[in-house]
Amino acid sequence: MPINDSLPSQTSFVPDSAAAWRRLGLALLIGTLGSVGMWSVVVVLPVVQAEFGATRADASLAFTMAMLGFGIGGVATGRLADRLGILPAITLGIGALLLGYVGAGLSTVLWQFTIVHFAIGLGASATFAPLMAEASHWFVRRRGIAVTIAASGNYLAGAIWPPIVERGTAFYGWRATHIAIGIFCSVVMALLLVVLRASMRGTERQSQAAAAPSVDLGIGTNALTAILGLAAFSCCVAMAMPQVHIVAYCGDLGYGVARGAEMLALMLAFGIISRIASGVFADRFGGLATLLLGSVAQAVALILYLFFDGLTSLYIVSALFGLFQGGLVPSYALIVRETMPANEAATRVGIVIMVSVLGMSFGGWVSGLIFDATGSYRAAFLNGIGWNAFNLGIAILLLLRARRRPAFA
Repeated sequence: MPINDSLPSQTSFVPDSAAAWRRLGLALLIGTLGSVGMWSVVVVLPVVQAEFGATRADASLAFTMAMLGFGIGGVATGRLADRLGILPAITLGIGALLLGYVGAGLSTVLWQFTIVHFAIGLGASATFAPLMAEASHWFVRRRGIAVTIAASGNYLAGAIWPPIVERGTAFYGWRATHIAIGIFCSVVMALLLVVLRASMRGTERQSQAAAAPSVDLGIGTNALTAILGLAAFSCCVAMAMPQVHIVAYCGDLGYGVARGAEMLALMLAFGIISRIASGVFADRFGGLATLLLGSVAQAVALILYLFFDGLTSLYIVSALFGLFQGGLVPSYALIVRETMPANEAATRVGIVIMVSVLGMSFGGWVSGLIFDATGSYRAAFLNGIGWNAFNLGIAILLLLRARRRPAFA
């Protein structure tokens, strides 16, 4: 958390130490619980659509609203973390998650269910971008893998929560399941936050705010933030097609939503492997090279969806999709730390993540719209491939401009 230089420090926090790894473990647990808000609506989408008699596009607006909350919340909680520290940011997220999930469970019409997902997304945002930025301050030599581990809570949640939500909905209904999630996650996250606070009391991280960024792109900070935002938007429009619609896609193919939930969990489980591996890659080759590799790999996976729609094939392609694209989003946080001032990290990462989730929300909605217009998801996959090509072009241009400085941020 930010340092008040006017106060004496009892203990100097050492980056890459055992204490840093303990903090990172707590951050991963908090992220796994808080990121439930990213995935629950994907599983209940067909059930909610049927109950309210809505179109696929209208039902998908709940996911869009969650993504808007996640994006705006990422900037707000990131700025809060830069100013006051990570603990108040996560506290805000816990309250928003509780409010959103209980509100969703009590909703009686679709618009209520849709609106409260803004609070769910805001709550989840506090456990993603701010935690990635905070983890980048706890490590220097292992910054890449630290950031990707912090980001892996999001995908670990995607591997754990969809089957739980699917079974809870089948046995108890989606309303009771939402209320139970809100209460359980808020209580456990609050307890973990107490432990994290104790681990941070009386210590400070080494301030590196004055150090120059390690990579020079010859682009102003605001302009670079905008460029990274465009890259993040385009890659997440492409990413949204499988992640948002794989459950509904399997239902339409006759395999059932349970199989789709399993594919989503498989996709995100392999995404965890991808994120950790990309962190190791980034520590050696940097964030820009990691972005380029992830963009190429995601394009390959999207193309595979066009040619395979058998049950076994979809399991395999979904696993490959997770394995290929898991490192994309964390690479933006690494690029921010490599190219921008450290004392703006949480805010800048929050801005880029906000634009990325706008891409996810747009991608989820437009894929549903394309499905409603064409009656299949083939055109939606082609749309995603086109957006991915735009992301790839930006990654290539930035990598060609990169010049590494001798000092590290």
